[in-house]
Amino acid sequence: MERERLGSRLGFILLSAGCAIGVGNVWKFPWMAGQYGGGAFVLVYLIFLVIIGLPVMLMEFSLGRASQSSVAGLYQKLEKPGQKWHYHGYMALAANVLLVMFYTSVAGWILYYFVSFLAGNMTGLTDEQSGALFGNMLSSPLITVGFMAIVVVMGFLTLSFGLQKGVERITKYMMIVLLLLMIVLAVHGFTLSGAGEALSFYLKPDISKINGNVIVAAMNQSFFTLSLGIGSMAIFGSYIGKERSLTGESVNILLLDTFVAVVAGLVIFPACFTFDIEPSSGPSLLFVALAKVFNEMPGGRWWGAVFFLFMFFAAMSTVIAVFENILACVREIKGWGRLKGCLICGIVIFILSVPCALGFNVWSSFKPFTSNSSILDLEDFIVTNCMLPLGSLCFVLFCISKKGWGFDNFMAEVNTGKGIKISKWMKPYMTYVLPIMIIIIFIIGIMTFEFSDGFTIWGWLKELL
Repeated sequence: MERERLGSRLGFILLSAGCAIGVGNVWKFPWMAGQYGGGAFVLVYLIFLVIIGLPVMLMEFSLGRASQSSVAGLYQKLEKPGQKWHYHGYMALAANVLLVMFYTSVAGWILYYFVSFLAGNMTGLTDEQSGALFGNMLSSPLITVGFMAIVVVMGFLTLSFGLQKGVERITKYMMIVLLLLMIVLAVHGFTLSGAGEALSFYLKPDISKINGNVIVAAMNQSFFTLSLGIGSMAIFGSYIGKERSLTGESVNILLLDTFVAVVAGLVIFPACFTFDIEPSSGPSLLFVALAKVFNEMPGGRWWGAVFFLFMFFAAMSTVIAVFENILACVREIKGWGRLKGCLICGIVIFILSVPCALGFNVWSSFKPFTSNSSILDLEDFIVTNCMLPLGSLCFVLFCISKKGWGFDNFMAEVNTGKGIKISKWMKPYMTYVLPIMIIIIFIIGIMTFEFSDGFTIWGWLKELL
């Protein structure tokens, strides 16, 4: 099978950034910043983004470009005879599938809110009615499954047109519109009465607020925002040539990802401070609190529609990227053409995504963890707390170990082409410090996770001690 190629450097940057940019940037990042001290959280987050996110991203890109393969086949091409690193490739494919099993539902919720605002269904609602809309949406199997299905169809339909004419072209347009919408929304946010107070809270770090909880939260968010560890970056590395070094390209993607996350806060926090919405509202900040804000705001119907359109583009850029990763893996394993792969993968992904969509209504009695948990929480825990950090650790160990690909091969691949280079002095950091930090992230994620009402492993250990 002839290897497909992206048509331009811009396409590679926007596709890779689109994979990283998603609900985690424009939903989770703002509410986490609100909960963990605003500017203090942002400062620590940016530091960890550079010292953890960038090195792991470099390793994924280098493995993809060197092997010219997806995560399902890259280890077979780069590992030494008799080694078993390739087992992680199949685990990474499973992680991609598990990710979209719940991500498609979230993207469907956002699409539903966009349609509701555009149609004027949110106009004139009381605060109580506006707040109840999210629960009413989740309680309807027709809405949750229907809008999830639309997301799956849109994603694989895009892939069916090909890498350049479908994935690259549509994602480029979508990302450009996303960035323009963000700028428009941010400028509008500056005109609100609470903008000054919001900017001070969000962009002026209060060092006294930096504590262990802020550091842990920022470290986790900086790691997970890039969706590292499941080969989503490796696949796009396999679609590019060796004209430019991977460090410079990774820095560009990191800057774009950070820009979207930070500007999302510039959109959200002025609205919160203007309309007395608590910025630490948590996950409900997007679907409940902001829906009320737009309902009260002059012209809120249209501003709400623009906001959720921007949110939908952010979510779909990730959906399309992960779908492409899954499709590439399956095509390499089975030898299928793109159209056949899209049809079969689309049907399978839809079926596998149904449990999450029904987990808030028909199957809402299934509570895997706390009394408020759902199937989505179970799938998210497996991917976010387990597969992403452990997968990233596999990539790192493979790149630094003599029993894997080896640091010299990794550095040679990263530095091939014009642009920023990495130096050998980084070897001790990547060999010893980086793996330890990833292990710490994994342990903290397990220890602090609430497995049942009020129960965490860390809390249990503290009681024992």
